[in-house]
Amino acid sequence: MKLGNAIHLLAVTLLLCSCAAPKIAYFQDMQQGEAKQVLNNIDIRVRPEDKISILVNSKDQLLMGLFNLPIVSRQVNSSASTFSQSQGISGYTVNKKGDIDFPVLGEVHVEGMTREEIAAHIKEKLITGNLVKDPVVTVEFMNLTVSVLGEVANPGRININKDKLTLLDALSMAGDLTVYGKRDNVLVLREENGKKVHYKVNLNSGNDLYASPVYYLQQDDVVYVEPNSVRARQSTVNGNNVRSTSFWFSLASLLTTITVLIVK
Repeated sequence: MKLGNAIHLLAVTLLLCSCAAPKIAYFQDMQQGEAKQVLNNIDIRVRPEDKISILVNSKDQLLMGLFNLPIVSRQVNSSASTFSQSQGISGYTVNKKGDIDFPVLGEVHVEGMTREEIAAHIKEKLITGNLVKDPVVTVEFMNLTVSVLGEVANPGRININKDKLTLLDALSMAGDLTVYGKRDNVLVLREENGKKVHYKVNLNSGNDLYASPVYYLQQDDVVYVEPNSVRARQSTVNGNNVRSTSFWFSLASLLTTITVLIVK
């Protein structure tokens, strides 16, 4: 009888261990009111093949039309039989040399600049060239994105619409990690000097996150959230291996049967 109870208790224990919920806490090493400094405080800088919009505003409406690209009207298929008109601002694609072809000014080098720096650079050229006395230049990103893959609620591409996009921003816009995502091993792939470099970030540690070179993301970064062991067990071909929940159910059933036979 005691042997049967021991086997039954062992089966229940193994079953409960196999179904343990994963830990999902962030920033476990941070204390209330503790200040952290971001070590790599970098802005988004324009690269070749990036697309940007540049708008020049002035009191002189004629000059505004001279320095701004036209508004483009496009047909959008809104249903199977109807089309609607959509207007969009034309943009400048940075060429391989890092230049854009700007009206009147010609080729303007913008590679490596932030939005503010590009706006200030063009504004200075317009004023020093006696082309516009009071220009207000606005620069926006058009095709800059990062990709978020793996164990997040909504994987896909995230548009960059500001000068600084953090890893936390991207994960939030992707709907946060699922309960099956590894928070201590988030992978970020980045291209640096023509080579693909990967960084790993532990979201359980505030110290690790804020010290990471990928706390602020760059265009074309890829964020990958690895599945934890629970998800790995669920993704097997037939789900019946030594690490799967079905295996432990089968083992528990077998041990219970053995217990009953011994008791009898």
